[in-house]
Amino acid sequence: MAGTRNIAVVLPNWIGDVVMATPTLRAIREGLNPGDRLVGIMRPYVQDVLDGSRLLDDVMLWTKKAKNPNQRFLNVASQMRRRGFDQAILLPNSISSAGLAYLGGVKQRIGYRRYGRGPLLTHALDPPTENGERIPVSAVDYYLALAELAGYEVRSRHCELGYTNIDDLRAQVIWRQYRFFERRVIIFNTGGAYGGAKHWPADYYTALARRLVEDPRNAVLLICGPSERETVAQIEREVNHPFVRSLAAEDPTIGMSKAVINMAALMITTDSGPRHFAAAFNIPSVAIFGPTDPRWAENYNPYELILSAGSDCAPCAQRECPLKHHRCMRDLAVNDVLLAAQRQLDWQANQTRAA
Repeated sequence: MAGTRNIAVVLPNWIGDVVMATPTLRAIREGLNPGDRLVGIMRPYVQDVLDGSRLLDDVMLWTKKAKNPNQRFLNVASQMRRRGFDQAILLPNSISSAGLAYLGGVKQRIGYRRYGRGPLLTHALDPPTENGERIPVSAVDYYLALAELAGYEVRSRHCELGYTNIDDLRAQVIWRQYRFFERRVIIFNTGGAYGGAKHWPADYYTALARRLVEDPRNAVLLICGPSERETVAQIEREVNHPFVRSLAAEDPTIGMSKAVINMAALMITTDSGPRHFAAAFNIPSVAIFGPTDPRWAENYNPYELILSAGSDCAPCAQRECPLKHHRCMRDLAVNDVLLAAQRQLDWQANQTRAA
């Protein structure tokens, strides 16, 4: 079709950042004309985040050390050149993403002017600063500013996701297997790829689960990635209650995590990727913050309560506690999180009665 455009978006490398990029994808999608195509260029391991959504027309996978030669830098650039992209919005700050669009022959290359990559861009923004220092800004807004620079109207900051029918069926099986359908299921997301500094202690989760299932209306489901299987399995064993279960024995996919979170009444979570799934599905959550500044991770979930211990040394933004005491997480008591969870559950019950 004459006059149609190919638009590329190079997506972030972290699961949570991909979720926070969905308002940008939606703004671009809503600004396209019939026949235009929106293509996401991404690392293979984040592809599952967007599976089941309708935000993209196509996907190109790119990774530095790919076994598949089609996913290597120069081959992806060649594919981009053959497809003739009119515009690329570069959400990562890396020089490699700018180099990919430049060598791919993209006419408009839009991104932040960082790490010396300005000459590779045709349209660039400087990151927000104050007195020469970068200021905390949500990744949602950081990416949306690029959409606006590219000429798209921003109407909403709400994150959005979908999931596949297979993921939905797997979640339904879990609910039947554990007899969850008549209970308020509270998801625990205990981990995070960033590092151990973000983790709330495992024994705190054990104590919290015990307290929550004292109420016969509640059940607890612990989700996990591959590296967190043993931790959640241990919590499940220690609580030893028929309505405290984990996904440790399952294949812990991103798709299944999305589907079970969408069926939950509440999520209790660290500042990690799955936290943003709750925002995308409008699930109430209690988010536990320690070493990271919540302003960087604001996902505009109106149903989220953020908790922190208020330690003098936080936020340090370190992967492991440099002072070795981990007070920013350990000083947040089980009872504090329990009260926040009960507040969220009570609010939800009141909303249901009002409806």
